[in-house]
Amino acid sequence: MTGRADVLADVLAGRVAAGVHRWAGGADADPCPAAREAGWRCATLDTAGVEDRAGLLAELGAALDFPAHYGRNLDALHDCLRDLAEPTVLVWRGWGTPALAEPRAFAGVVRVLGADRPGAALEVVLVGPGPADAAPLLG
Repeated sequence: MTGRADVLADVLAGRVAAGVHRWAGGADADPCPAAREAGWRCATLDTAGVEDRAGLLAELGAALDFPAHYGRNLDALHDCLRDLAEPTVLVWRGWGTPALAEPRAFAGVVRVLGADRPGAALEVVLVGPGPADAAPLLG
């Protein structure tokens, strides 16, 4: 897990591979201006009220503007991520809720979000508190 506040700058500059990283820049900080300045699209996700896999996958699809045929399962998530048209930073707030409510489902989603795939890069920035035992899942 990377806890440095500048990990996003390293990803945007190509010094670190995109993946899933904790944001150490403060819960109120907004990573989107830096992403946009670097030419990346920025999307936001807040799952503070989401406690199940179905809700998490639905919210991800909405945040990333997936097509209507998105199947809301891990295979469909992988396929839609592969089809991203531009490098994207996903700012994920409230990630601790699904991580605590359904740790296995959260782990599966994080694995898909952080997987190497053809297509545009995806950097997921986890903002705010979450369980410490999620650390091994994060880049």
